Amino acid sequence: MNGDNATLLDHIRFVLVETTHTGNLGATARAMKTMGLSRLHLVRPKSPPDAEALARAADADDLLANACLHDRLVDALAGCHLVIGSSARLRAVEWPLLEPPDCARHLLAAARTGEVALVLGRERSGLTNEELALCHYLVHIPTNPAFSSLNLAAAAQVFAYEIRQAFRAGRGETLPREERDLATAEALAGFHDHLTRTLVEIGYADPEQSGKLSRRLRRLFFRAQPDWTEINILRGILSAAQGRKDPARFRRSLRSEDGKV
Repeated sequence: MNGDNATLLDHIRFVLVETTHTGNLGATARAMKTMGLSRLHLVRPKSPPDAEALARAADADDLLANACLHDRLVDALAGCHLVIGSSARLRAVEWPLLEPPDCARHLLAAARTGEVALVLGRERSGLTNEELALCHYLVHIPTNPAFSSLNLAAAAQVFAYEIRQAFRAGRGETLPREERDLATAEALAGFHDHLTRTLVEIGYADPEQSGKLSRRLRRLFFRAQPDWTEINILRGILSAAQGRKDPARFRRSLRSEDGKV
């Protein structure tokens, strides 16, 4: 196994134990694939993936087709050197307990040197104590104490998302940012002068007492960080307010476009 980031997600197994509803198989496959995960293992599902599972999987039916079926959980975990079990409730027996972000970081760190697994139990009863004994850690999703019921596939989506976020953070990925050609300090100064003159001309500001208003407006536009196009739009509006632009030009333009001129 190599520790290249491109293969880390391929070392992470999602293991579902005795899943009752086939729709949850498909929904879990979809949750995994949207986050770049592909290794699905099924331990004694009540039914194999069927039409409902395929419908819930959407375009992740390939994960269902390639899912590994096992009779025993220990077989599904073969070769794994880190196993984390999901628990909907806090246990009386003390296992090391993680929240989803820490779970994701542990899985990715261990995936650099080998196979790892996240185990999700039955919809109603979760994992037995015997099954939990195969886990190095438990992971618990903090939910509303008054209503802590979380669907199996929804839990899988939470875990898959956190794994994806930790994976992206490890590669230094961020969402693409819009490249903006911000207006210069000189352009902003010219705009503020234009704005101040216009407010006086239209009777909104008192030229003797407009200092405070001008400072507030200046801070407002500094926060907005307008680009060149936006500055030009704003100055065009100010010129129109000053009467420097002829409204009739719009009517002439429309007639020209209609071929009436």
